[in-house]
Amino acid sequence: MPIKLNQQSLDRLPGNVSVPKYDRSKLSPGILHMGVGNFHRAHQAIYLHRLFDLGESLDWAIIGAGTRPNDAEMRRKLHDQDWLTTIVELEPSGLTATVCGAMVDFIDIDPARIVEALAQPEIRIVSLTITEGGYYLDATTGGFQSDHPEMLADGRNPQAPKTVFGLLLAGIERRRQAGLPPFTVMSCDNLPENGKITRQTMIGLAQLISGELAAWVEANVAFPNSMVDCITPATSDRMRQTVAAEFDILDSSPVACEPFRQWVLEDNFPEGRPALEKVGVEFVDDVAPYELMKLRILNGGHASIAYPAALMGIDFVHDAMAEPLVSGFLESVETLEIIPTVPLVPGVDFSDYFAKVKTRFSNAAVADTIPRLCLDGSNRQPKFILPTIADRLKNGLPVDGLALEVALWCRYCFATDDAGNTLEVADAKAEYLRQRAQLAKDNPPAFLEMQDIFGLLGGNEVFVQAFSSSLRSLWNEGTRQTLAHYVAKTAP
Repeated sequence: MPIKLNQQSLDRLPGNVSVPKYDRSKLSPGILHMGVGNFHRAHQAIYLHRLFDLGESLDWAIIGAGTRPNDAEMRRKLHDQDWLTTIVELEPSGLTATVCGAMVDFIDIDPARIVEALAQPEIRIVSLTITEGGYYLDATTGGFQSDHPEMLADGRNPQAPKTVFGLLLAGIERRRQAGLPPFTVMSCDNLPENGKITRQTMIGLAQLISGELAAWVEANVAFPNSMVDCITPATSDRMRQTVAAEFDILDSSPVACEPFRQWVLEDNFPEGRPALEKVGVEFVDDVAPYELMKLRILNGGHASIAYPAALMGIDFVHDAMAEPLVSGFLESVETLEIIPTVPLVPGVDFSDYFAKVKTRFSNAAVADTIPRLCLDGSNRQPKFILPTIADRLKNGLPVDGLALEVALWCRYCFATDDAGNTLEVADAKAEYLRQRAQLAKDNPPAFLEMQDIFGLLGGNEVFVQAFSSSLRSLWNEGTRQTLAHYVAKTAP
C-alpha cells in the first residue's frame, strides 16, 4: 500500500528513496519563488535540497507564490504533503527517487499576502519561472510593452497589483518605506539575458507608476542573468502510478526529469546568497555565452524536431529522434545554421555539447512529449529561432533550414497533421495563428506579417522567399518528402 507523502511519513519510506538528511524544522526562508512548476522543483529546489543535505545555507529555504489558477492548484497539492515533492530522475538504466524538502511554505494566492511576504526582511532573493512569454516584451522593438493592458492596469493601481511585476514593485516599495534593502530578482526562465529583460520590465512598469520609483529600482535592485537547463516533462497519471508502484509513495504532484542539470549564474547578490557553488552551480562574470549556446542549440533543437514530428504523427521526443528524417533535419540545421552563429564559450566544445543534446533527446526513459515541445510557439519562436535567422541574414548567410523550421511551425498552426488529424495548438494566440496559417496556405508571406511575432524579420526578402518555398513544399509534397529533400541536399 503506497504511503502518503508528508513530513510524518518520511521515516517510513522505502530504502530506495532518498529523503532529506537535514532537519526541516531548522530551515528558515530566504527565497520567495514565483511560479512553482515542475521545472522549478526539479532544478532550483533540488540544488538547494542538496546544499541543505550538506548542512549549508539553512536560512535559504523556499517560499512559493503565484498569481494564476494553476498556482492555486499546485499550492493545494503541496499543502497536503507539507510542501514535499518526489523528484524522479529518469536514468536510461533505471529510475531514482528523491524527496525534496527545500520548500517550507506556499503563500495563499492573494496579492496582499504576497506583498506582505515580499516585505519581510528575511526574503533576500525573489526567483521567477513565469514562462518565456511572461515578461511583457514588444516583439518589434524587444523593449518593454508599455501598452499591454495588464501593465497599464498595474501602473494605474500600484496599491492593488495583479501581475508578478506589479507585486514585486509593491513589495520593493514597502521595503523601501520601511528602510529595508531590496531583494535580488533572479529570473530562471529561458530568455536571452533574462536578468536584463527582468530589469527592463520592472523599470518599465515602475515608470508607469512614478519616475522616482523607476530611478530607485534602477539604482538599487540587482537582476543577475542566469542559464538553466533540465528537461522536465509534465506530470502524468502514468508518472503518479509509477511513483506509487516503484517507490511506494502517494504523491499527487511528483516531478519526473532527466538526470542532467546545469545552472550558470552571475554572482550579483547584494544581500547574500546560498553557497550553491558547493552543489555544482557555476558562478561566472558573464552568463551571455552560456545562455546563447543553450537557447540556440538545445531549445532551438527542440523546436526543430517538434513541428515535423507533430505533423508526422509522432508523440514522443525519443521516437522523433529515432525517425531518420527528423534526426537528419536536426543534424543539418544545427551543424549548418545554428551552431555557427554561437560565439565561443570558455571550456565548451560545441560538438560535444550537441552530442550530449542528442543523447538527452533520445532518452526514452524521459518520455518527453512532442506536444510539450510545441507549446507556446508564439513566445518560443522569437526566443529560440528568429534571432538566429536574423543573425545569419545580417551576415549574408543562407537560412534555408531555419526557414523550413518556421514553415513547419506555420503548417502545424493550421491545426491538422499530414494525415488530416486535428492538432491541438496550445498557445495563447492559437486562433490568431490558425487564421494566419490558413491565409498562408495560398499566400505564404501572410504568416510572416504578424509583426508582434516576426517584427521586421517578416519583411526580409531572402527569408520570405525561403519560407515561402518551404511552406509550398509542405503543402504540395508533405512533411516527409520535404524533409527528405532537405536532408539529402544538406548531407555531408
